[in-house]
Amino acid sequence: MSEARRIVESGYDSSAERYLEWSARIQDDPRARFLTELTGRLPGGARVLDLGCGAGVPCTAALAERHDVVGVDLSATQLELARRNVPGARFEQGDMAAVSFPDGSFDAVTAFYSVLHVPREEQGALFARIAGWLRPGGWFLAALGCSEANGVEADWLGTPMFFSSHAPAVNRRLLEAAGFTLELDEPVTIQEPEGPARFHWVLARR
Repeated sequence: MSEARRIVESGYDSSAERYLEWSARIQDDPRARFLTELTGRLPGGARVLDLGCGAGVPCTAALAERHDVVGVDLSATQLELARRNVPGARFEQGDMAAVSFPDGSFDAVTAFYSVLHVPREEQGALFARIAGWLRPGGWFLAALGCSEANGVEADWLGTPMFFSSHAPAVNRRLLEAAGFTLELDEPVTIQEPEGPARFHWVLARR
């Protein structure tokens, strides 16, 4: 496992409860709006893969109300919370850039603020693998990074954390190269407890 991944895993293991409390104080978070855009395009009982599911709330839980959901996360502590919070979903510990699923396994893949923990030089290959896991016509919903961040933040919620991202124009190019067609493409500014933060929301079809 790379040093970046060790930092992400240990960071979320140590900050899982703090992260839940912190994230509940975020304002103007459009997750519910984009999730509705996705679920309105899915049949009941669709198979959905949630990459970087964290503690399972709010998104994995909302998806599991109507769909067959598998959540993947690097942090064992986060997954303990997820299994408690979303007993109707299945969870696997793993690195989203290394896990493997058969081609055409899912109707949708989601990644809420999680791809930005994958080194940016690996994100294009990750998008291509996600495209392979989707059935033809399947959907990928993600909140991607919006900046040129690439490195470790020494004190994020009391722990080091690795972030890596591209500007939206590069995200678009990588997604299209992976075989996706962008249906929704919107940079959104949210208000984190420390101040504003901007993310690139995409809903893309294979």
